This record gives sequence, C-alpha cells and structure tokens, in this order.
Amino acid sequence: MTVNGKINENGAKKPYVVFGYGSLIFKPPPHVIKETPGYLKGYVRRFAQASHDHRGTPENPGRVVTLVHKEDWDTFSAAHDQKDAFPEDAVVWGVAYTIDPAYESEVREYLDYREKDGYTLEEVDIYSLEDGHEKIVIPKAHCYVGRNDNPSFVGSEPIDVLAERIWRSVGPSGKNKEYLYKLADAVRKLAPESHDSHLFALETRCRELDKEFNGVEQQ
Repeated sequence: MTVNGKINENGAKKPYVVFGYGSLIFKPPPHVIKETPGYLKGYVRRFAQASHDHRGTPENPGRVVTLVHKEDWDTFSAAHDQKDAFPEDAVVWGVAYTIDPAYESEVREYLDYREKDGYTLEEVDIYSLEDGHEKIVIPKAHCYVGRNDNPSFVGSEPIDVLAERIWRSVGPSGKNKEYLYKLADAVRKLAPESHDSHLFALETRCRELDKEFNGVEQQ
C-alpha cells in the first residue's frame, strides 16, 4: 500500500496531497500544482466543531465544519439523544490539492498551524465519476478530521439554533456566516453532482436571518 509523502514500491516519492472539505476549498493552501475535485464516501460534513480562533472567540465560539465517519456520527448522535436532520448524507465533496514537492515541509507546517483547533490528520481515498463510473482517483490523501473525542467537538445541533450562532459569531478571520456562504458557493461549483443538504440548509436559514435583520449588526 502506498502513502503520500512516502516511498512507493517503485522507489519514487509519492506526492503530498491534502483533501480540503472546509475553508481549504475557497482558501487553498500555498504552492498547489494541481487541484482535483472529488468526494469521500462514508463520511458526513457537519458544522459540529467549535471555532475559538478563526470564526469565533474563546468566550463566544463560532462553528466550522468537521469531517466525521458516518457510522461514528450516527452512534454519537444516538448516544447523546441528538437527531440529525439529514440522516441519508454519506458523501462529502471537496478538492484534493497536490503540493509542489519543494514546499512540502512548509505547507505541512502551515496546515498543522491553520488546523490546530481540535483536528487530527488522517488518510482518505478520493473518488470521482468518470464517464458515469465511480473510481478512486487519489488513494490515501491527507485530510484534517475533527474526531468526536476532541475538546472542540460539539455534535449535532438543531438547524435553527446552529444557524443563529453562525449568523452572530465573529472571530479573527471574520464573520462566521461569511465562512458558511463561501463554502456553500464553492461546493456548488465543484461538479454538477456536488451537493450537501446540511450545508445548504444552513445557508438558506442564515440568508433568511440576513433579510429578517437587514442592517442590524450581529451582537
């Protein structure tokens, strides 16, 4: 089995590839030499990670997306008496970025710092559709995952409650809702098939809040 960044069976070094499913989609890492849209199977993308350092503050954390194994998400939600609004979701669209080998160490350090608030590095297979057939286009890409046992994981929240928090939260990187809007727009553009029920429902609700409180600053 080959692993990105390690030596394969032919003695050649595998390229460093990182899969972006959140802000990396609309704010890619530096030194990218190739972008490959694709999706993961068996995962869900949820606004279930508290953001104390980018889209919120320690006192008023915002919410950003995390990637969770579908099975783990369902088990965690059931154990905490939480109901997911979109139980059929099991595919996550994003972008696989191949990094210039000359800058691999620099980019790794950059991403480790950027994703420092509760994320763990894992390896994932990237799928795509070619001529109507599903295939793995990049095996063993790297991906930052917020596991449900990390301190910043908050689990499932009702859409209305979650949307209001996102709409009101602001952090050093800007308004939380701008993160949501940019991500939703970027996911739509990845492929004709790209969709995310949870993401788009939150976007719809936050835009309704924009209209409802037009001209009123978030508190």
